Order: sequence, then structure tokens, then C-alpha cells
Amino acid sequence: MVVDRRQMIIDAATKSFSLFGYKATTMDQVAKLANVGKGTIYTFFKNKEELFDEIITGLINEMRAAADESFDPSLTFHEVVHRALFKMIEFRNKHQLMIKLFQEEREMGTPAVEEVIQKVESTIINYIKEKLENGVKRGEIQVCDPEITAFIIIKFYIALIFDWEKKHEPLSKEQIAKLFERYIFKGLSG
Repeated sequence: MVVDRRQMIIDAATKSFSLFGYKATTMDQVAKLANVGKGTIYTFFKNKEELFDEIITGLINEMRAAADESFDPSLTFHEVVHRALFKMIEFRNKHQLMIKLFQEEREMGTPAVEEVIQKVESTIINYIKEKLENGVKRGEIQVCDPEITAFIIIKFYIALIFDWEKKHEPLSKEQIAKLFERYIFKGLSG
């Protein structure tokens, strides 16, 4: 049986970042959790930042894959975008590492964590932008600026999922879909 030390290190680091956050995680902790010497980590990764970046890149790829799996060509354009976006946000909110990073960003404002949060948001924006551009090419929708529209869509979702439930009963996936269709795709005059 071949032991994949690199993967053991990534798994241990993911666990450490998920439990303690970015700032409090040390290479000593990662080595201990991976059951390897600290020097072994440095044969694969130059530093904590590179290791963290590797983990986040994998996480983002997983998030995109989850959104892609929700694609169903029999659905309308807005249903496809809603499902993909909901999957990405759901993934982001259920993954323990992302939960810890959002907590650290709010409480400590760690620059490396703020950068990662921005990278995740940019990935979601670019994914939705790509879907919008495809919808325009197929003649399903009209969008002046796909990037701004993607940004608005994401902020709308985040507001409905997180901000709304701070003072109200949480909305269901179906309620969010109806609001999304009404205000984003049909507009106020539709």
C-alpha cells in the first residue's frame, strides 16, 4: 500500500484550518495531525500560504463541480442559473472550512482569509457570468453587462439566504427561486 504523504498533509491542514482558522494554524499542528515531520511538509509546500492556496483551489473546484452537476438542459435558463447558484452557495455554507473562514474574516479580518473569501466570490461571479453569456448567445436573455448582473444576482441570493433570516423566518429554496424569477428575470414591471 502506497502512502500519499502529500494528500495526508492536505487532509491534515484542511482539518486544522477548519478547526482553528487560518491565523491559528501552524505547520507544527499540520505535521502532528498528518503524523509526519515538519520537514516533510516543506518537500511538498514552500509555506503555509502555498498549502492553504492548494486547499482553497481544490475547494473551489469541488464547488464548481457541484454547480455543474445541477445542470439540467430541460430546465429554463433562470432555473438552471438558480440551481447552480444555490448549489454553490449551499456548498460554501456547508463546508466546515468555509464556515470557519467566514467566521475568521468577520471576527479578525485576517488579510489572507479576506483574499480567499474574495477568490471564492469571484469564482461564483465568473461562473454565473459565464452562464449569463451563454444565455445571451442562445437568445434566452438580454443582459447589458454580464459581470455586473452576476454580481447583483449573487448579492441578491446572499441577502435572501443570510440577511433575511437574521430577523425573519428563513426562506425555502422554492421561495428564493420564485423571488429570483420575479425580481431578476421578470423585473418589477413584469
